[in-house]
Amino acid sequence: MFQFIQKHIHSHLAEHRSKRTRLVTKDGHCNIKFGNISYYNHAFLMDFWTTFVEIRWRFVLSYFAIAFIGSWFIFGLLWYSIAKSNGDLLGQSQKDGHIKCIENVHGLTTAFLYSLETQTTIGYGGRALTGHCASTLVLIIIQSLIGAIINCFMCGLILAKISLPKKRAKTVMFSDTAAICLKKGTLCLLIRVANLRKTLLIGTQIYGKLLRTTVTQEGETIILDQVNIDFAVDAGKDNLFFVCPLMLYHTTLGQCPFFEMAADTLLQQDFELVVFLDGTAESTSSTFQVRTSYTPQEIQWGYSFLPVISRTKEGRYHVDFSKFSKTVQVSAPHCAHCFHSDSGHKHSQEIQEKQGIDNPGFEVIDIDVRTLNSLNSLNLI
Repeated sequence: MFQFIQKHIHSHLAEHRSKRTRLVTKDGHCNIKFGNISYYNHAFLMDFWTTFVEIRWRFVLSYFAIAFIGSWFIFGLLWYSIAKSNGDLLGQSQKDGHIKCIENVHGLTTAFLYSLETQTTIGYGGRALTGHCASTLVLIIIQSLIGAIINCFMCGLILAKISLPKKRAKTVMFSDTAAICLKKGTLCLLIRVANLRKTLLIGTQIYGKLLRTTVTQEGETIILDQVNIDFAVDAGKDNLFFVCPLMLYHTTLGQCPFFEMAADTLLQQDFELVVFLDGTAESTSSTFQVRTSYTPQEIQWGYSFLPVISRTKEGRYHVDFSKFSKTVQVSAPHCAHCFHSDSGHKHSQEIQEKQGIDNPGFEVIDIDVRTLNSLNSLNLI
């Protein structure tokens, strides 16, 4: 009865923790909200270029339309005021020999059309300056310069958003779950990562952070305390040959946070493992970062990933992404601490057997056959 109640409590706690909001989502977005940031709004204005690049596309397109249409309309009003002050509009009394400032601008609509044609350099030929008014020369220079600035800014903004390295990060994927099993004689945490494009990634680095709430010896509670988690592959940690899916592994030794965990206590833990991949795209030379996270409910103890790489009859290598996140149950130790303790005990026993159990300091030496015969002749042995 007691075991049933304890199991029910553990399952309830695990379900409660599974509903906890994670800091980093599976697709790499950070789930964090900044409060009272209005005191630092001037910082976003100082860094206005980054602010415009990071806003959503719907706002960029809206600003694009507002910038051009607004400038056309504002300068249209200025052209209208010049024409009105010169008496060029319809309904105004005009003397014989009256010279207009702008030909065929006789209302607000035609003034707007002239502003649009001037700034976009369309020039249909129906409306043009006469050179009679000096103010028109100044205004057309100002509009041309401002129009060029708006064109450069908006074109650069759209190109910058299109070429953001975040889009390249979408083609790098991590496995949905992590696994803990034996690898090369030690208990390891395994994660699979793949590059969906055939173009390579240059200077790839993979590392992790374990986020959890800790209490220091002084009694201070640290929320989101970060612990470094090192990952490696068979070829090392840096400059990976990322042409096919790779298996990342982290050994549960020493000061590793997983060293004191066990299969039955893993779901009771409260942590979040965030994995980072930094690299440079070969085709664009742009650096990017891919992120994902794993909660205790997404780490399978005693499982290993299915192989995804095979060789066809034609001699080509084939990657089956349908098995990318699939795992299979394997035999694994109950906990890392117990496994490494048992391994150390067996290793010490093997050393004692080699040295001699009765006399550990006894050394075996090789005696030459001639020396042995001489000792026999002297009756020393």
